[in-house]
Amino acid sequence: MNILTQNDIQYVDYKDVDLLKQFINPHGRVMSRSKTSLTAKQQRAVEIAIKRARLIGLLPFVQK
Repeated sequence: MNILTQNDIQYVDYKDVDLLKQFINPHGRVMSRSKTSLTAKQQRAVEIAIKRARLIGLLPFVQK
């Protein structure tokens, strides 16, 4: 899995599903900071974007 480094992320948009899928494990859970190597601020932004995308229906809540 190709994870972006902290220098590659400028802005996280909830509509960018391809970017958000990189931070979700195969079970549909958000990956931890230790695995994504993001800063705390970037991790919060990713989590909020994933939650928004799930509520709108762009991302599933669970993977099968």
